[in-house]
Amino acid sequence: MVDLRELYQQVVLDHNRSPRNFKQLPNANRTAEGTNPLCGDQITLYLVVTNDVIEDVGFQGAGCAISQASASLMTAAVKGKTKTEADALFHAFHAMVTGGPNGAIDEKALGKLAALSGVRQFPVRVKCANLPWHTLHEALAGSGDTVSTEEGGSDTPDDPDRR
Repeated sequence: MVDLRELYQQVVLDHNRSPRNFKQLPNANRTAEGTNPLCGDQITLYLVVTNDVIEDVGFQGAGCAISQASASLMTAAVKGKTKTEADALFHAFHAMVTGGPNGAIDEKALGKLAALSGVRQFPVRVKCANLPWHTLHEALAGSGDTVSTEEGGSDTPDDPDRR
């Protein structure tokens, strides 16, 4: 039987090598940019949102395998979801990766995203996994601001001031 750590590694490698929705959307009506200066991750997220539903999503960028895999998994998970459903996934994912090594994992809510739970074993990499999600949150808010993992709250596990 494959253990969770091995599954985590396989999922990250697969989505890093063959990212889903790695594309620019010329008809995007929501975009946001995100950066993680510590690791060098950069992402531009493109959304087509109609009547509060994410009809299409794409991303471009470069960075570590974790940030790219997280962006790939995230885009696949939110496509076709309402903004409310995407926001619920954002909070569930964030809780999972910042919950510390023994935190609960809501596998029912997260589906394939639960495979990224292994990132919480590496606290310095939590920001890499969360960058696409914070960028999504910003794109849905429509503010046009650039997201940086070095601004605002912390994404480190068990931090009471985390976002």
